[in-house]
Amino acid sequence: MKYDIKDIKLAAKGALRIEWARQDMPVLRLIEKRFAKEKPLKGMRLAACLHVTTETANLVRALKAGGAQVYLCASNPLSTQDDVAAALVKNLKVPVFAIKGEDNKTYYKHIKATLAPEPNITMDDGADLVSVIHKEKKFFPLGGTEETTTGVIRLRAMQKKGVLKYPIIAVNDAETKHLFDNRYGTGQSTLDGLIRATNRLIAGLNVVICGYGWCGKGVSMRAAGLGAKVIVVEVDPLRALEANMDGYQVMTISNAAKIGDIFITLTGDIDVIRKEHFQVMKEGAIVANSGHFNVEIDISALEKLSRKKKRIREFVDEYTLRDGRKIYLLGEGRLINLAAAEGHPAQVMDMSFANQALSAEYIAKRYKGLKHEVYSVPEAIDKNIAGLKLKSMGIKIDTLTKEQKKYLGSWELGT
Repeated sequence: MKYDIKDIKLAAKGALRIEWARQDMPVLRLIEKRFAKEKPLKGMRLAACLHVTTETANLVRALKAGGAQVYLCASNPLSTQDDVAAALVKNLKVPVFAIKGEDNKTYYKHIKATLAPEPNITMDDGADLVSVIHKEKKFFPLGGTEETTTGVIRLRAMQKKGVLKYPIIAVNDAETKHLFDNRYGTGQSTLDGLIRATNRLIAGLNVVICGYGWCGKGVSMRAAGLGAKVIVVEVDPLRALEANMDGYQVMTISNAAKIGDIFITLTGDIDVIRKEHFQVMKEGAIVANSGHFNVEIDISALEKLSRKKKRIREFVDEYTLRDGRKIYLLGEGRLINLAAAEGHPAQVMDMSFANQALSAEYIAKRYKGLKHEVYSVPEAIDKNIAGLKLKSMGIKIDTLTKEQKKYLGSWELGT
């Protein structure tokens, strides 16, 4: 590939940003160092459908150090950082099929290009690679990994129906992933994207959080920290009770729609905010999504209710309803933390991508013994990553004595 001056400058910018993120990814650096010596992925073709960010670039670097031939595409049309893509192509010679703002047709064209080499391992963020592979049925990899809650749900549904044709490790289920990435990463980056897009003051506003899973908990925590009056919408009674005990108002979306100033969806389900909710929203209500797919907000219903639409800021579309009220949709209903900001901070992606790298190694070494099922990340990998992260932070913890281990392992507790 030939580069013009603009491409070279873009790649140089991306390289600096990748290096900046690398400083905050000590666990992945340690894995990369070991991979470079042991080459556990030698001979493996690895297709990754991930958000093309600085953190992903460092994961790709570790995978290549391990001997893998990596092919990368975006897992969301608005999540690609073009300077990072350029740097990966120029400096690491990685085939990258992604550009920020690509349309749906181009998005799937890029997925198919990433799969063209018939990879041995897939690395997904939303299960789109797995989905396309199973639809086309041209080949099936040795194994794969999945990064998101949404993707794991899709894959477990496939397993339940008996149609999953190769093993997948659910990276999202690792404690060092969802407890930190989902809660602290999504919590901070969602508010970051919202503020960058709107430049609005959050303090004093009614912020409606749809979904109180780990991502919803994180966004609720950060919104409250900025002075928002947080309202939680849930369908699960246990999570709703937890939200209430955490100090938030809990109500139905029908009631929340009438009083909310900002709405953020994080459920993984379709049509969470619908026509009847738009019809009762306040003038100037802001609607955003931080779930993986742009299906949580019924955008077609909003368009049908509107007589005019205009792009008022880079990631803000103003919809003027027939009665004159204005509702603002952020980032076209796609992941606002990646559409308008830079996604999760490197410190949390360090653990998430350490899980990805070590899960890929696990598949390369043990795929022959795996069934066509969705597996959890082995506990030993999870705890190893947690230990390495603590070490990098200069934190020491106690260990059990022999007597304590013996006591906890005895059925004669209390004697």
